[in-house]
Amino acid sequence: MAKAKNTAFFCSECGYESSKWMGQCPGCHAWNTMVEEPLAKKTPVVHQKRLQSSTAPATLAEISTAEEKRVSAGMHELDRVLGGGIVPGSLILVGGDPGIGKSTLLLQVCRYTAAHGSKVLYISGEESLRQIKMRANRLGTFSGELYFLSETNLDRMSATIDDLHPDIVIVDSIQTMFREDVTSAPGSVGQIRECTNLLLALAKGQNITIFLVGHVTKEGVVAGPRVLEHMVDTVLYFEGDRNAVYRVLRAVKNRFGSTNEIGVFEMTQQGLTEVENPSEYMLGGRPANASGSVVTCVIEGTRPILLEIQALVCQTGFGMPRRTSAGTDYNRVNLLLAVLEKRLGMNLSQCDAYVNITGGIKVNEPALDLGIVFAVVSSFRDLPIDEHLIVFGEVGLAGEIRGVSMVQQRVNEAGKLGFTTCILPAVSMKGLQTPEGMKLIPVHHVGELLELV
Repeated sequence: MAKAKNTAFFCSECGYESSKWMGQCPGCHAWNTMVEEPLAKKTPVVHQKRLQSSTAPATLAEISTAEEKRVSAGMHELDRVLGGGIVPGSLILVGGDPGIGKSTLLLQVCRYTAAHGSKVLYISGEESLRQIKMRANRLGTFSGELYFLSETNLDRMSATIDDLHPDIVIVDSIQTMFREDVTSAPGSVGQIRECTNLLLALAKGQNITIFLVGHVTKEGVVAGPRVLEHMVDTVLYFEGDRNAVYRVLRAVKNRFGSTNEIGVFEMTQQGLTEVENPSEYMLGGRPANASGSVVTCVIEGTRPILLEIQALVCQTGFGMPRRTSAGTDYNRVNLLLAVLEKRLGMNLSQCDAYVNITGGIKVNEPALDLGIVFAVVSSFRDLPIDEHLIVFGEVGLAGEIRGVSMVQQRVNEAGKLGFTTCILPAVSMKGLQTPEGMKLIPVHHVGELLELV
């Protein structure tokens, strides 16, 4: 009689299960992602009934469309990224590099929500209770029903949640949790999938908001199977250099709001503080009368943000010129340099070109094109740009300047911060209202930039 096999192969990207190893995953077609892990024991799923709120089918007319009541997280920036606040019964995944401030942010959320009447349970699998208290003392005083638990066994955690009945639960982190009926190690594909499945049932069945902290890989994605991001309701990523003071919180998935919103925070001794005016913050320390520096405006969700673009063009000392970009797409910069060389006759093939988006934010919006072109031309000719000038627009391969979205919001934001001149696509001038004290200069082709610079 053949012996039953107790292991299976799982894809670390999408969670695809196979009885044998394969070089390429049939599910997501990724190479060398199949790992062997023990199979979970067949145990009854005690929490599955919690998800079954109704067993009878219903028509659209019978389904209630009442707006879901949201709970404020205590930070306007975080509420914006979440779509207006915390939705009860949601499962939220927060990822980011080590030391970026994930635990600090969630501890501040615990502090605010507990002080305003919510019962909160903070579960840590990485820190002892004494370590958590030392970190909490730096944030200030805590009040309300806020409980802490140092535990990695998810079955015991589930029992504690059943007894306490909290409104909000923080799990830090999902890679340290394990279930006893799954024989693989914590952080493996099987453990993460089973633990997330149980937490999902708890969140939906008991209407508990659960925040999961997730470690990220060197590629910048949450470690574990990609199915983890599909199971949760919201995926938030912390961006930015942990050695810098700024942090950018971005939603890459949100079932209750837009995925285009970002939140900007500053790391201080008292924790993370909100940056209510990111444009003014990003433009701090701009050089005066320096060539290759220009201000542009990008749209993140519904918010216009002004950024400084810096370019440095110099003669190369090597056979092949060097191209470097920070904060924007490298290939897009090369494309714009080729447009300048072809349409304006600029000899950039013998020059090194460096482009940097200051402030540490990463932007790939097409409206950035005209600002990059303007900065490169300014640096190439060594001509400084008026510090009260702002530029935005998309550049095509023929050198034409194409229109962008939300032009009125961009112009209004520039006027609020004291900019007096705006260079923008001519096709975007239709129906545009000029703010008081602002001069608008429409352009059709990159060739017009030579006279403007």
